[in-house]
Order: sequence, then structure tokens, then C-alpha cells
Amino acid sequence: MLDIAEELHRWCERGLPFAVATVVAVAGSAPRQPGAALAVDGEGTAVGSVSGGCVEGAVYELCREALSGDGPATVRARFGYSEEDAFAVGLTCGGVIDLLVQRVDPAARPELVHALAAASGGGTAAVARIAEGPEELLGRAVLVGPDGRHEGSLGDAERDRTAAGEALAMLAAGRTGTVEIGADGSRCGVPLTLLVESSVPPPRLLVFGAIDFAAALVRAGKFLGYRVTVCDARPVFATGRRFPDADEVVVDWPHRYLEAETRAGRIDGRTAVCVLTHDAKFDIPLLERALRLPVAYVGAMGSRRTHLQRLDRLRESGLKDLDLARLHSPIGLDLGARTPEETALSIAAEIVAHRHGGTGAPLTGAHTPIHPAPPATARRIGTPAA
Repeated sequence: MLDIAEELHRWCERGLPFAVATVVAVAGSAPRQPGAALAVDGEGTAVGSVSGGCVEGAVYELCREALSGDGPATVRARFGYSEEDAFAVGLTCGGVIDLLVQRVDPAARPELVHALAAASGGGTAAVARIAEGPEELLGRAVLVGPDGRHEGSLGDAERDRTAAGEALAMLAAGRTGTVEIGADGSRCGVPLTLLVESSVPPPRLLVFGAIDFAAALVRAGKFLGYRVTVCDARPVFATGRRFPDADEVVVDWPHRYLEAETRAGRIDGRTAVCVLTHDAKFDIPLLERALRLPVAYVGAMGSRRTHLQRLDRLRESGLKDLDLARLHSPIGLDLGARTPEETALSIAAEIVAHRHGGTGAPLTGAHTPIHPAPPATARRIGTPAA
């Protein structure tokens, strides 16, 4: 639901009731993951998607039914591929999705309104809704802020506290997924499945080196939803005019800027660091620090000879082989790239592949799933997160 928060927030501001279908579980080669949503307002306007087109028509009708009052205000639905009838409503890609379809009246659901407001404004918040359990509890929700405070209720104070704790943990990791708790909020008993949707600021892409390849990478990063910073110590090159698509352009020594951002708490496990300068006086101090941080990705541009020389210098600086194994160098996937735009595509593709565990190999002729199963997110209270 939070993935279409901007439009839903506008509906809420106008006081318009709507129905929203949210993916709560997937199996097989389903195209969308938990949290993906399709919503319909009273005029029949639809926003979002739950399947990339396979079952949108049927889901649209479920939303219209929930909104009209002709059926339950909150229901569970499942769609999957039917081999018996190729024209039946189902996912022709072969997967299965479970949905929570829910009518939302803004006047009666302030916790959802506030969650949508936070998400549409780029704020930090999580909303936990009961996605599986007794019919009378389906769709109940709590909104959890970054300080752990919560509003709304799942119908029981202890259950609310437990759900808020679980949602806060997922919010800290920037994750959306499901978690099971006991119906009474304990670590045992009849389980309830919660769908926890996290809204966090965009991940950061730090591009070091104000060169033409950087300008293309900035555009690719913005396309992928990153907040992009370009940093270079040379003021003649690091200008907003040369990088109009960047969120910020910083003139500073790269390693000094990275240290300052780390101290300020603006570097996290979703941050991608791309070093494009291939100049040892900039690269080595920067990489020495970046490879010690728990960031998502560190890549550096340069030839294979430059890479080997760089490894020697980094070892001299005290980095171990385990640290150096995190370095993607030469940066990018082998696409045969030549132009800055093609090179940016190869770098962006490697970042995506690394993030999701992809191989970068062609799908044609492969016998592996197109949509590999993500790490398990459902867990019982008291067990470690995946």
C-alpha cells in the first residue's frame, strides 16, 4: 500500500473512501512482492498494480465490491495459474499471490492516513496490518514511528506492543514482509500473520569522481530510485551545471566527505558507493574507509592492471582479503559497454544483481527461476530474522 502512498494520500486529503488490494504473500514466479498494491476510488479510478497485468481486472472488481458495500469490507483472495483453463483468471507466469483487499474510510482510519502521509512525504514509518487470522481482525493496523511510538490498534494492548516491536525492527532494516505473532501478543498460541510495510527515505548512491561517466550514472541511479550525490575535490568539475540530475554536488576530498557522512549517521546498509576517479590519491583513502563500512555495494572503475595495483595499496593500508572481497572492480557487469551511458547501465545492473542475488547471466536458455524467492521474511516471535 505504501508503494502508491502519494496518490492514496491525495484521496485521503479529499476524504474519499477507497479500496486497496495489497500483496501479502507470493509463491513461484510471481511478478510483484509483498507490499505491492492496487487501489480503486469511488469513481472507479485505479492506481498501482499487484501482478503486472495478469489479474488486475479481477482484483479491480474485488476492490469495487469492497468499496460498494455489496461484500465484506476486508477479505483475503488468492490468484494462481490454472493449467486446466488457459483463459481462466490467473497468473500466466505460473506464480501464486495472496491479497488482502480492504475498504479504507479516511475518517475512520487515522493510522492509515498518517502512514500514507509519512510515506508520500518521504518520511520514516511502518504500518502493520493483520493479513491472516480471524475474520473480525483482518485489516486492523498499527502505525509505528522511528521512535517506537504507535497509534491504531490490533484489538489488544499486548498484541499492539508486540506488533509495534516487530514493525520497528523491520523499519530499522527498511524491510517490507510478513511476521507471525501469537494472537494474544505472546510468543506462542494461535498465530496472526502481520504484513509490515516500511517507508524509509530513498537509499543513497554516492558517486565519487565528477567525470562524464558519473553524469550518466547519476541518471541511472535516479531512475532506480536512489538519492544521488556526486563528490569530487576539484571545484571546476564538481558543479551543479554539469550534474543537473544529482540531488547534491559536493566539493570535498572523497574520503573526508565519506567520514563526515558516516559520523552524521547518513550512511547505512542500503548505501551504494561508486568510485569513478581511478586516481590513486583519491581512490585509496576513500576505498580504505568504504570497505570498512557495512554499506550495500562498493565498486571502483579502472583497468585490470589498475585493480591489481589498487589491491596491493589497500593491503598496505591494513585491509584484509575479506575486506577486499567486497570490492567490485573493475566495476560493472560485462555488457561490452563503450559509451558513458552503456557503462552506467553496466554499473547499475551490477548494483541491482548484487542487491537481489542475481547472476547477471542471460535468462534465455537458463533453467533458474526468473523471480528467485527472496529471503524468508515470515517468522515467529523469538526466532532470528532472515
